Amino acid sequence: MSEPFSRRLALLGEPANLPLLKQCRHGIERECLRVDGDGQLALTPHPAALGSALTHPQITTDYSESLLEFITPAETDPAATLDDLDRIHRFAYSKLAGEYLWSPSMPCPLPAEEIIPIARYGSSHIGQLKHVYRKGLALRYGKTMQCIAGIHYNFSLAEGLWPLLQQAEGDRQNARDYQSERYIALIRNFRRYSWLLMYLFGASPALDKSFLRDHPHHLQQLDDETLYLPWATSLRMSDLGYQNNAQAGLTPCYNDLSSYTDSLLQAVSTPYPPYAEVGTQRDGEWLQLNTNLLQIENEYYSSIRPKRVTRSGERPLQALIARGVQYIEVRCLDIDPFLPLGIDLDEARFLDAFLLFCALQDSPLLGGEECRDCSANFLKTVKEGRRPGLHLQRRGQPVLLQDWAAELLAQIRPLAELLDRADGGDGHRAALRAQEAKVADAALTPSARVLAALRDGGQSFRTFALRQSRLHAEHFRSRPLDESERRAFEDGARASLEEQAELERSEVGDFGSFVAAYQASILGIGV
Repeated sequence: MSEPFSRRLALLGEPANLPLLKQCRHGIERECLRVDGDGQLALTPHPAALGSALTHPQITTDYSESLLEFITPAETDPAATLDDLDRIHRFAYSKLAGEYLWSPSMPCPLPAEEIIPIARYGSSHIGQLKHVYRKGLALRYGKTMQCIAGIHYNFSLAEGLWPLLQQAEGDRQNARDYQSERYIALIRNFRRYSWLLMYLFGASPALDKSFLRDHPHHLQQLDDETLYLPWATSLRMSDLGYQNNAQAGLTPCYNDLSSYTDSLLQAVSTPYPPYAEVGTQRDGEWLQLNTNLLQIENEYYSSIRPKRVTRSGERPLQALIARGVQYIEVRCLDIDPFLPLGIDLDEARFLDAFLLFCALQDSPLLGGEECRDCSANFLKTVKEGRRPGLHLQRRGQPVLLQDWAAELLAQIRPLAELLDRADGGDGHRAALRAQEAKVADAALTPSARVLAALRDGGQSFRTFALRQSRLHAEHFRSRPLDESERRAFEDGARASLEEQAELERSEVGDFGSFVAAYQASILGIGV
């Protein structure tokens, strides 16, 4: 344990400072496909009873009209966050007549690409912008890839923790820059160690054969309908389908906030010849927002993002540049098909300890070789993380995944103990013990359990996933919301529809001018 890490632990462990650990904030975004009773993609519109996908704060759609996204408020207790997510699921199921929420991350059998419905958000300029952006994604990456679902875990440390650390370390830069610097340091460590999350929580070792659309691949056949890799943890986070696109050469630097934002500013401002050849419109119909490497900053696929809550009309990059990093968004988590919510309290508590470790541990700048090793370790783990004797690269030397994982969990243990001292329980240490058991026995990992369920039950991926979806539907439908909760959700759905209607009534100007102004808003802000 390094001296700076030990000092930070001791500082946070002081009785006066321990309550800061109870002020970390947690939010979850869970994506899930709507399917019909046969496990086929639901081609029905986003249910009006759930409200407006454009303006509802908790229930929206991601890429497709069929791809729901549930968003919790930020809470200081991860158990409260999961309770929020549970209530959203229970409300949604009360309005999904004859439909189910698909239980895993990898999609159900999908119809032809042209039939997959792109999400629609109405006739307002911002609603049209969201739709055209998704049309651009279809053009650039195909619709099939956009139907993969995941869990996003939003996490921030207490605002009062940063000045405490800054003062103790004698740092004299302004408070905003110090906080941003430390969040970027957290992200660097996340890049170093996130392969561990793929081993522990990866839950997509198999997929429906139709997903690959007869494209060449290196997967093995489990049955007539199912493809898999025997030691894979998360095919969702592998390079399936993403090998040959404009993003392949885009590697934002996480050594400081400005270099990260500069690289994304360049990507959203630089034309990409193949996209320019297609153009933005054809016969008066919009095809994509622009012909740049990225249409908008959120198009960049990453396992973690620095974030700042945006103000009305503000773009994410503008918020980061103007006011610094406020929280981070972990984007690499699979939906666990054995869990009704796709995530549970053990996973959330371990994530808190892991992210706190990443924030407090030494985090040297990432050089080119280490960056390559981080990417290679991550990719190796998602494709063959449970392979006995698998080695990763650490500081240029091979190390057994199991050995490195055990060492990391031992280093995370003091954080779990600190969090339990703050909470007055044993929840974080219990969550850590559950992960130690998975390191000792790979059969306990979600990915191994999925493959065991397929093999032992003689089930295809689609049969297994539909069975789990039905079980989860019963779990939620058997616990209807009480009257006041139901009424609150229904009022919220109505209010969001009214808000969208008002946006559409009050719209002025033409869409082309709106897109031009939106694009211009990002130019020059990094100067």
